[in-house]
Amino acid sequence: MADKLKIIPLGGLDEIGKNMTVYEYGGEIIIVDCGMGFPGDDMYGVDLVIPDVSYLVKQRSRIRGLFITHGHEDHIGSIPYILKQINIPIYCTRLTAGLIKLKLEEHGLLKSTKLITVEAGEMVKVGKFYVEFIHVNHSIADSVAFAIRTNMGVVIHTGDFKIDSTPIDGDVIDLGRFGELGREGVLALLADSTNVERPGYTMSEKAVGHTFERLFAGCKDRIIVTTFASNVHRIQQVINAAAENGRKVAVTGRSMENIMKVSTELGYMKVPKGVLMDITKIKSQPKEKQVIVTTGSQGEEMSALYRMAFSTHRQVDLGPGDRVIISASAIPGNEKTIGRVINELFRKGVDVVYDRADMLHVSGHACQEELKIIHALVKPKFFIPVHGEQRHLRRHVNLALEMGMDRRNIVLPEIGNVIEITPKTIKVSGSVPSGEILVDGSGVGDVGAVVLRDRKTLAEDGMVVVILNVSAQNSQLINEPEIITRGFIYVKENEEMMKELSRVAMNAAESVGAKRVKDLAEVRSAVKSAVSNYLFKSTRRSPMIIPVINRV
Repeated sequence: MADKLKIIPLGGLDEIGKNMTVYEYGGEIIIVDCGMGFPGDDMYGVDLVIPDVSYLVKQRSRIRGLFITHGHEDHIGSIPYILKQINIPIYCTRLTAGLIKLKLEEHGLLKSTKLITVEAGEMVKVGKFYVEFIHVNHSIADSVAFAIRTNMGVVIHTGDFKIDSTPIDGDVIDLGRFGELGREGVLALLADSTNVERPGYTMSEKAVGHTFERLFAGCKDRIIVTTFASNVHRIQQVINAAAENGRKVAVTGRSMENIMKVSTELGYMKVPKGVLMDITKIKSQPKEKQVIVTTGSQGEEMSALYRMAFSTHRQVDLGPGDRVIISASAIPGNEKTIGRVINELFRKGVDVVYDRADMLHVSGHACQEELKIIHALVKPKFFIPVHGEQRHLRRHVNLALEMGMDRRNIVLPEIGNVIEITPKTIKVSGSVPSGEILVDGSGVGDVGAVVLRDRKTLAEDGMVVVILNVSAQNSQLINEPEIITRGFIYVKENEEMMKELSRVAMNAAESVGAKRVKDLAEVRSAVKSAVSNYLFKSTRRSPMIIPVINRV
């Protein structure tokens, strides 16, 4: 039987985030990326979402390595949680390794994890796989694509990328290598679909730098800039603009401080001498000489900018004479939280600059023409769109068809699909366990559909607790039931309803005729049903009903 290459996406499809792809060949496995997803609005209390790796746990003896394309959370955020189940070596570039180390230290996994740094242009052999690191441009430094080589052929996995001809570090995407691989012959291409709906090309990161220069020049206000903490090149441009205008720079926000520390230590960020100041000391400078770089571009409640806006930040009070520059686009779903922060800043008299027309943010993902360039250079036999919602993936399929690909050579995958590739065929041949695991505090996977449904009920309709005291001797009611509500109605203004609820609960309990201990479960069920029906008829609400029976 001929060899087959299997590709199994465990995340990153029909969603933005949670990127993870499994490659199987000759009885061995490598994994590309290990990202987290952001919880939806209906995931009350959930901190983050990670891929279901139960398939990999069963196959752990066959796994040879985890390869990471870059250091964004949707590509590295699940690593600590997965490593607690599968201890595997990680291969990545230096900045990505620095960011992963922070996570491993936080989870106590640094000593037990083998972290191997690889430079772009180098190739790593693990088992029957040869993995070549290819430099690409993205909104974080040290991003790479992978050329994964087996006896079956070469598969190119782009990761997140754009084509930036004027990158901040001067290191352009290695299009020449993509072209060389295309001439040699590429079996399959897995490419980023995030910006496939956008025509044309993604703007260069340098365009944002020009905006900073314009906004800083002649400004007499203190300047506060918020952006994604991982965008080292964006922060570098803020520092450059500050230095050119004789300003000092302070940094606030844990993730921003961490990225500054790692990127400066590794040489990815260059801070002119005397420009950086501690946040507690920068107040000694005149306002027109201050720049504060902060977290909070997505309106996160615990972020530094949020605390500044709502006057809970220990070091920074905002008001007239301050200019806040929001240099980031809203992640879908975050528009309302960002709007709250912006409105609060305006209420304080702050000059807020956030208009997209001001070129305050550029994407790190390829638009249509850049994707066409990659397709044209690589000339893959087979194509699998990844990293996007359903509309992105389908639009990317259409783009490949426009580039002349045969529809039979394209697979539109779903999470968990097993995609089998031979030199002549590509097909979906079954699936593996997959999906999402919810992380809530220190709990991983202990919040499921039932818990989320209960949280939804509590959030929408509240809770009613019915306390029944019964005799330990004969299980008869000793007194009228006590009613306690939370998030349902204001008790003092609804005393009549409380009395009626107590009466309904008592009638239900007595109607069961509980005379023995074993009947208490039936009492509980009858009370819950009667109270629930009464409340829905009276209020058209369905709060959570919790009967509590005390044996006295």
